[in-house]
Amino acid sequence: MARPGSGVLVSLGGGYSSQSMARVVVWEWLNEHGRWKPYSAAVCHHIENVLKGDARGTVILGQVDPQLTPYVIDLQSMHQFRQDTGTMRPVQRNFYDPSSAPGKGIVWEWENDCGSWTLYDMELCVSIQNAYEKQHPWLDLSSLGFSYLVDFDGMSQTNRQSQRKRRIRRRMDLAYPLIAGSIPKSQSWPVGTNSGSPCTCQQCLLVNSTRAASNAILALQQRRKLYGTEGGATAAVVRQSNTFAGTSLWSPTTTVAKRHHNNISLGGGGGGKVDMNGVKFPCIPAIMTLPSNHALTINGQNNLNRPGTQRITVTASRGSVPPGVPALPVKNLTGSGPFHPALAGMTGILMCAAGLPVCLTRAPKPILHPPPVSKSDLKPVPGINSIRRKTKKKHLRKVAGINGVLKVQTAGKKPEDVVRRYTEKIKTAPDEDCTICMEPLATASGYEGVLSYKGIKPELVGKLGKCGHMYHLLCLVAMYSNGNKDGSLQCPTCKAIYGEKTGTQPPGKMEYHVIPHSLPGYSDTKTIRIVYDIPAGIQTTEHPNPGKKYSARGFPRHCYLPDNEKGRKVLKLLIMAWDRHLIFTIGTSSTTGEMDTVVWNEIHHKTEFGSNLTGHGYPDPNYLDNVVRELAAQGVGEDNLKD
Repeated sequence: MARPGSGVLVSLGGGYSSQSMARVVVWEWLNEHGRWKPYSAAVCHHIENVLKGDARGTVILGQVDPQLTPYVIDLQSMHQFRQDTGTMRPVQRNFYDPSSAPGKGIVWEWENDCGSWTLYDMELCVSIQNAYEKQHPWLDLSSLGFSYLVDFDGMSQTNRQSQRKRRIRRRMDLAYPLIAGSIPKSQSWPVGTNSGSPCTCQQCLLVNSTRAASNAILALQQRRKLYGTEGGATAAVVRQSNTFAGTSLWSPTTTVAKRHHNNISLGGGGGGKVDMNGVKFPCIPAIMTLPSNHALTINGQNNLNRPGTQRITVTASRGSVPPGVPALPVKNLTGSGPFHPALAGMTGILMCAAGLPVCLTRAPKPILHPPPVSKSDLKPVPGINSIRRKTKKKHLRKVAGINGVLKVQTAGKKPEDVVRRYTEKIKTAPDEDCTICMEPLATASGYEGVLSYKGIKPELVGKLGKCGHMYHLLCLVAMYSNGNKDGSLQCPTCKAIYGEKTGTQPPGKMEYHVIPHSLPGYSDTKTIRIVYDIPAGIQTTEHPNPGKKYSARGFPRHCYLPDNEKGRKVLKLLIMAWDRHLIFTIGTSSTTGEMDTVVWNEIHHKTEFGSNLTGHGYPDPNYLDNVVRELAAQGVGEDNLKD
């Protein structure tokens, strides 16, 4: 049934007035993208129960949700702490109208690439539910920073840039906790001393070390109120680092000194000690930037490195550090940075213990896609006639098998015929083992009695024509029969390919064209964009689980090459690999662990357009040469290209 009324742009007013006597409490944590993500209603009830008993206590999240077993929340510092990695994230206590989605226990979720459901940010849940209740047919989320259009009739969301459509759903869950009265402080709690002997278990030691750092921050803030900024320590400033050229981050000797003897001295480049009120700590070079007479800058990721921490731990002005001062991210989005996040966390704790507030920032986000391009700006790739390729199912014929069972074979490519085509018989076998069955070549094949083929005796030994490696002929037949059975043979020792190798890529579409934008490192050339699109389907006999469904996540996939001579050559090779079904295969995803899904097949592609934060972008001066070698390993070499 169509929903009456017109669509609506989302309103930014999702919270609830602090003047109301009753309100719904939602606890949230800050993710790596700077978004506040809500805990479940059950977890929020648990946190509120602990809060009533001890406003400075510790919440063990695993007591209510087994998936959150490694996590604890320190209510005094308002941080979530992961015990196995040392990762710290800010948390906050947010409030909403009891008549809003969290007050009614209504949850809105979207389907992710793994096929599971992900909860929307709470402010989006509230806005979506408001539009749903008013019977609007659609909702535009662009004013909240999301380029999505929510369609209530089709229960889907559409990316306005890529036109990718995902399913959404609305379900009932436990209502979030309801409180009455004045709102307590949520970003910082009073600093005080606990009575009794402290617990010495591993978890409490970790939490107490975090609490000591936060106490130092709060004490410093109180000291600033009494004595002013000049009477306290040097303030921390959050800076964003986009590049690092490998140069030294400080002068040979840099010193920051203020009153109250909070002095820090750093030696240049080679290490040294940090002197804090007479206590010496080891100094790690190229982590901190301390410009003379200016503020401390520490950058990193996966610790206290989120934009939201500015409201909690940093009160200094950004203007105290002049522009152009270099800053190094401790760890970028893919973990390829030079420093582990645990190192950044320990650095932050040491600086906090010395009375210096610290805030680590996240590295810049990857630029996955180019600016929008109109259809009129899409041009054919020079030297390539077509603009798309479409795969078709292989031509197979069914032949009668034993006991009436149908056996599928590729026409004219019997295993024994393929092996004979690429080998020559050896009269006297050498004194070495067959690397397939691990039996001596002078004896019968390990497959004797298991397999039987006309004219292939178990003791026969053959030598491959190009590489010269020797195996039992029956072993080669067994290896071929367990493979793709496409008429090609690959040496198990040196990977040399005999014939034309084809893969098990499912049907789909490959498009390619030139767009008027340049890749980093190729500023003088335009860009070749490749778009792969493979739908989900049913596995056939060449796949791991015939007859079972397979998923296709993340399609269409966009990949990029420079529009120069070498880039066009790589494109021609990729087209050939696509025609041979070698670009993708069906298997288990190495990132999500999902089985029976379409995955890359050992030919690397660049899917990041304007940066290289994920390792799948530019600049990468060796990529084109590397991918040519990967294609050659699949039997797609430059000698296959037609003039």
